[in-house]
Amino acid sequence: MASPHSCRRGVGLMISAIAAFGRFWYRFIVGDDWSIAIAVLVGLGLTYALRRRASVAWWLMPAVVVVVLGVSLYRGRLNRTGSGRL
Repeated sequence: MASPHSCRRGVGLMISAIAAFGRFWYRFIVGDDWSIAIAVLVGLGLTYALRRRASVAWWLMPAVVVVVLGVSLYRGRLNRTGSGRL
């Protein structure tokens, strides 16, 4: 029979592992810029909505990726130069 101390340690280890798993996925999906993750989720939702209406929706996610990439690069350039001009 296991002692109460070893059970608590096992539960603590399990919670620690679950927290580490959650942190990994948050960092993997969101990364440094939460706005990109939101844009991808919105794009996926719009693609799903278009597809449900029996429309051709394959073009939407590539368009979202191109726009989000362009905005991200522009914002990165602004942050690097410290000014509003390219």
